[in-house]
Amino acid sequence: MKNEYLICGKKLVTVSQLGSINDGAMVVKDGKIADIGSWGKLREKYAGIKVVDYSDYVITPGLVDCHTHLLEFAPTSLHPITKETHFLAAKSILLHALSSGITALGEQICGHPLCDFSIDDYRETTTDIPLDISFAATSISIGFEKLSHYTSVTKSTGVDQKDLSNFFLVKQMAQHSDYPGENIFINATPANFKVNDVPRAGEIIYTKKELEKIVEIYHQSGKQIGAHVAGEDAIQMTLDAGIDVLHHAHKITEEQMDIVKEQKVKIVATPMGGTHLEPNSPENILRLHQKNIPVSIATDSYLPPYPDISWLPFNDQELKGPDALMIVSQPPMQLLKEHGYDENDILALLTANPADILGKGHQFGRLTKGMDANFLITGGVPGLDITDIGGIKTVYFKGKKVIDRTKG
Repeated sequence: MKNEYLICGKKLVTVSQLGSINDGAMVVKDGKIADIGSWGKLREKYAGIKVVDYSDYVITPGLVDCHTHLLEFAPTSLHPITKETHFLAAKSILLHALSSGITALGEQICGHPLCDFSIDDYRETTTDIPLDISFAATSISIGFEKLSHYTSVTKSTGVDQKDLSNFFLVKQMAQHSDYPGENIFINATPANFKVNDVPRAGEIIYTKKELEKIVEIYHQSGKQIGAHVAGEDAIQMTLDAGIDVLHHAHKITEEQMDIVKEQKVKIVATPMGGTHLEPNSPENILRLHQKNIPVSIATDSYLPPYPDISWLPFNDQELKGPDALMIVSQPPMQLLKEHGYDENDILALLTANPADILGKGHQFGRLTKGMDANFLITGGVPGLDITDIGGIKTVYFKGKKVIDRTKG
């Protein structure tokens, strides 16, 4: 049958209880993983179906970047586009993400002064892209000398600070949000502006009462809520208010990590930056992992890397995109390996954990029966062994080959 095949690899890193399977194989049928195990056993069991041989390569789940700004802010930052060509640029950026081994995204829609598009416009324009995209409807506060506030609901029209906790606006954002992305910015963001342009970056935007009100609206709508947050005081506010996911959590304290664990809060680490404070270090991510806190690594791209960070290889402030995911993840992933963690547990930071953040951990992020057949053919474990996207030889999305560097 054309929609069924047996694919084998030198090693399958399943990011599941199966662990790594040397000389492993999977049966893919109708875009799903129908069976998985050793090559010898599956070859005998499925003797009649087509074989796809990648026995010189490693097979892993597709990568998941659960915190990006690829569709709204990136096109105008990267290309001299107009409204008519905005989505053309956006699709090219998504293709670049796919070619970087990323098969699922968590995309933030914040409202943008130059882009009068709704979240539904972004949904519609991506329906034909072989990527799984979840959208977070958010509000944003930019740390200009005069704070600037926008929301996904009001699009390119700015709002006042008091409007950020308006019941009807917050309710609409909760209803339109697919997952707990950075639905609110506890701190004003530097975004991708130069330091001199955003002197109020880091300023706390909400009172505790306002924050509790917003969390209540999300939870009453049956939605979890995530927040852009950095600094001890702001992080404490989010924990006291019952926020479900902390994005960034730069400068989180040891005591706050204990609260995060107790309250079953998840953390999305962004080692490249994204707030006014120094980003998550390899040691910070290791400590979160040691406390059994579910932590994901994301790019927050497109973003200029935080300056003068010793664990990042960047020597400039050029905007970095999805192809940086493996690069910024390698230092913490290697540190976890040095501390004895298994490669499946480590790779979960880029696959299973962010899939869980998106609420789709039952659908992808692991190689197990019944999961979507989103997987990579690689020269090694992404982020751990390889950082160059050229090491991602082939990308499969729902069983179909969508990127191929093995030709010729």
